[in-house]
Amino acid sequence: MTALSEPDAPTQPIPVASASLERASRGDQIFRGVLTLGAVTIPVLLGFLVFELWMGSRLAIDKFGLGFITESTWDPVAEVFGAFPLIFGTLLSSVVALAIAVPLSLGVAIYLVEFAPKSIRQPVAFLIGLLAAIPSVVYGLWGIFVLIPILRASVFPFLRDSLGFLPLFQGPIYGPSMLAAGIILAIMIMPYVMSVSREVLLAVPNTQREAALALGATRWEAVITTVVPYARSGIAGAVILGLGRALGETMAVTMLIGNRHEIAASLFAPGYTMAAAIANEFSEAVGDMHLSALAYVAFLLFVLTVLVNAGARLLIWRVARGSGAGSAAL
Repeated sequence: MTALSEPDAPTQPIPVASASLERASRGDQIFRGVLTLGAVTIPVLLGFLVFELWMGSRLAIDKFGLGFITESTWDPVAEVFGAFPLIFGTLLSSVVALAIAVPLSLGVAIYLVEFAPKSIRQPVAFLIGLLAAIPSVVYGLWGIFVLIPILRASVFPFLRDSLGFLPLFQGPIYGPSMLAAGIILAIMIMPYVMSVSREVLLAVPNTQREAALALGATRWEAVITTVVPYARSGIAGAVILGLGRALGETMAVTMLIGNRHEIAASLFAPGYTMAAAIANEFSEAVGDMHLSALAYVAFLLFVLTVLVNAGARLLIWRVARGSGAGSAAL
């Protein structure tokens, strides 16, 4: 009886598609390099922007220093400049816009997500989103020919008669004013706040609603006590997005705010913003100090925007620490 011989071991290795793997690896490296280049380009461009603003404003910085922020005089002939009314007008118009836009936008978002029939949810959301595509100069023209006549004829007199005991609603009615600019800004930022808030509310798990309803809450109570708190970090982000849009808006505000370089307690009085001042005066500025002062204003606007967004990110981070995963991710 002969022993069975074991089969001979293969002498040749199994071929491997090394060339294909090498090509795939090279493609991954190229793709990674392109992405890295794009990521590095953004802070480099930002650095160039800051550098140009700083160099352009050096003449005004050396002469006025930080007093430029607290002074109110703006006299190109005497080359005396102060940006406090511009900063005040920028912040006040943005706050007025948020006070009007946030409740309306959040209410529309809650209605579309929680209460509206399915047949009208998408059409209404689509129409509101279209408002974001309208150019700001169109908003400005509409404000001049439609909004201001309505405000001057009915809304402003009603506010003065009803709330005239407050300094905000006293004084003569001009038409172009801080309140008119705040209203047009509110209309412009509503699509952003509403769209982001709607997406955040849609991301809230249905289990949150079902749990509240199972405990005996009404639909409205479930929204107020469960859905909105769960999505609060995302809603805060939507509000800050609207604030950033309001701070940098130029044309519509320039056409409706009145462009007066002064501080007034009344919202019926004209005002001025940093972006409006740059748009109005940059093409007409001939002196080096005037150009440098406008560059200083642009630099301050950039710093203000960065501080607002940094504070917003900090706020969202602090709020999101106790939130669910859905809202924290947004």
